[in-house]
Amino acid sequence: MSRRWIQNPNRCADEYLDGIEDFIEFARRHNPGANRIRCPCRRCNNTLFESIETVGFHLVRNGMIETYSIWNLHGEQVDHASSSNAPRVDNVEPIVDPNDQVMGIIQDAFPFASTNINQEGEDDVPTPIDSAEFEQYEKLLKNANQELYPGCESFSVLTAIVELMHGKIKYRMSNLCFDYFLEVFKRMLPTDNCLPKDHKHAQKVLHGLGLGYEKIHACKNNCMLFYREHETLDTCPICNESRFKMTSQNRTTKIPQKVMRYLPLKPRLQRLYMSMHTATDMRWHKEKRVDDDVMRHPADGEAWKEFDRTFPEFAADPRNVRLGLATDGFNPYGVLNQHHSTWPIFAFPYNLPPWKCMKKEYMMMTVLITEDPGRSIDVYLRPLVDELKDLWTNGVRTYDKSTGRMFTLRAAVMWTVNDFPAYAMVSGWSTKGYMACPVCKEDVTSGWHAGKVCYLGHRRWLPWDHE
Repeated sequence: MSRRWIQNPNRCADEYLDGIEDFIEFARRHNPGANRIRCPCRRCNNTLFESIETVGFHLVRNGMIETYSIWNLHGEQVDHASSSNAPRVDNVEPIVDPNDQVMGIIQDAFPFASTNINQEGEDDVPTPIDSAEFEQYEKLLKNANQELYPGCESFSVLTAIVELMHGKIKYRMSNLCFDYFLEVFKRMLPTDNCLPKDHKHAQKVLHGLGLGYEKIHACKNNCMLFYREHETLDTCPICNESRFKMTSQNRTTKIPQKVMRYLPLKPRLQRLYMSMHTATDMRWHKEKRVDDDVMRHPADGEAWKEFDRTFPEFAADPRNVRLGLATDGFNPYGVLNQHHSTWPIFAFPYNLPPWKCMKKEYMMMTVLITEDPGRSIDVYLRPLVDELKDLWTNGVRTYDKSTGRMFTLRAAVMWTVNDFPAYAMVSGWSTKGYMACPVCKEDVTSGWHAGKVCYLGHRRWLPWDHE
């Protein structure tokens, strides 16, 4: 009996559910009369005993241990004599050359850099990249082919930087710590090595891969952003506050009062279609989702279906992206600074299957506000709102790796995810006072009682004869 279903990441697939039933029958057959058996889910890890019904529920919710293909803890007999003579075959992932991986990253970032013929009039044929992008492509290609030091065949300059930056992010190293280790590695290597001397120079090398961010200055009093039509101003036209801090006259660079970081959404959505796997998963909600009136994904909900009925042109192409937005404030300094608050704003694509759409790998930070925006978070949302409007109205030309064709990618925000105080900031509807309910709004039943505002309409949705 094949047990490949254990490796299936989709725990809603028929293959997986049938495999669980086979395991439960196997456990009952080999443990007659037992009320509790070891639970082989990833959380219990065969260390806890649960009822057979609970074990089945855990396997659906948590998944089975991927390496538990021989059920010896549940009664399966292993023929040690025959297995010792048989050649052992391990499921070892193929070793991929890191230099080949980096070249693959470059090809994904510039999928048609080698195109040199502009076939106008054909909508599905990608047009050549412009000279600036081609220059970035050539710089990356040069660093990918350049040896880290003369005679080094294992690592190119770009491969070494990508590996080190990956480790920095994975293990949450600070920039100072990263600079220290770069300096140590540079001293360890031969003197004519090409390793960058610090984090700043490493970022410059990777800049050509895209997915950077923009710094946008803001008014000290959160009145406006120095953005687009106000980009050249030095004072706020609303409160007349200076855009820059007062510094000595000898200083050549000006320091802004407030800065927000904006991470453009379009290139991040386009990047989802530059990989064969994610490009296919972005159509999962339409092509592979099981429609059996069971709620497993937002696409099974009535709001999604009503949106499709209201905007059939948008729903016609399953590659159009349905987004969710989430934000909340937090204090990264703990008790060291009680008044500081940082507000990141994330977008996540609901097109992906349920086991991927809420993973951190697919969450895209679009805005980073490094100071408490107060009630003016809408001011900082303006660049994102402008880009979302353009994505809804015009879209952006995107290359689909799975089909090898260009298409117009559009996006829509379906939901926002916030706690109740953040809901007030994002929506603009106060969640305090006499009209705090964002559903009832002006029709809310509220009054002053016992020194606080009380909401006395809690029975309004019940039938008149409810007990």
